[in-house]
Amino acid sequence: MKTAILSLVLLLLASCQDNKKEQLLHLVKEWQGKEIRFPEKPVFTRFVTDTTDYRIPVAAGYKVVVYVDSIGCVSCKLQLRKWKEFIAQVDSATDGNVPFLFFFQSKDNDELRYILRRDNFTLPVCIDTDNHFYNLNHFPDEMTFQSFLVDRDNHVKVIGNPIHNLSVRDLYLKELTGAAASSLPATHLQIDTLEYDLGTVPANGTKEQTVRLRNTGTETFRLKGITTSCDCTTARYDWQEIQPGETKEITVSYQAEQPGDFLRTVTIYGNITEKEITLTFVGRVG
Repeated sequence: MKTAILSLVLLLLASCQDNKKEQLLHLVKEWQGKEIRFPEKPVFTRFVTDTTDYRIPVAAGYKVVVYVDSIGCVSCKLQLRKWKEFIAQVDSATDGNVPFLFFFQSKDNDELRYILRRDNFTLPVCIDTDNHFYNLNHFPDEMTFQSFLVDRDNHVKVIGNPIHNLSVRDLYLKELTGAAASSLPATHLQIDTLEYDLGTVPANGTKEQTVRLRNTGTETFRLKGITTSCDCTTARYDWQEIQPGETKEITVSYQAEQPGDFLRTVTIYGNITEKEITLTFVGRVG
């Protein structure tokens, strides 16, 4: 299984630049099969208010472990609504037998409490106030690689964020259910550019960018899904397929956050040779 998963991860890295690909491959190899260590007596709470008598299930065949550091905008990068959708999907596929364990390295409990209540995220979470969980494991700095599917013995089976990457989500579901995602004949998409400069966006303002996708292949393009790097970036569309020779549009909207430079990404998934296409949106708030 280790070799199979590494091979699949290599496919996920196909669109990366060579130097980035080498870094990510090294990271995946380092963490594959590594044991996640938990604090001896972690304290879980609901809404960062009331402690709850929750114990990490030792008999569970699999667990999903999510570590969230305090770097950057926690609300934007966390995307709890999408986590709730994925948790429901996993519960349905496994009869609710896979626990999800969220550990937060929070510098602002009031903000985290607000986020959890806003998104009605009722699962118990652990606040890693003294960095015990991090110090036991020394997680990767990249947010993309701070989520893990682990087995009964807490060894990593899949590393990667299933919310930010639908291909990683497929790896989670394949490991949990044994069923691989169905494949379709590949086609080709043409996009004018992979990087868009949104210029200066006023504070609390919104900037939109139209992205045109043309199917230059011979097969129908079927959209699997679109992910964004944070909640401040959304993608709107009213189609699910692009016939050969057709052009469709996606409207990407960025809601300004704190002042300064920004870089956000939108990733399109479907039956294309590259598996996914990532678009970059840069600019400045001020």
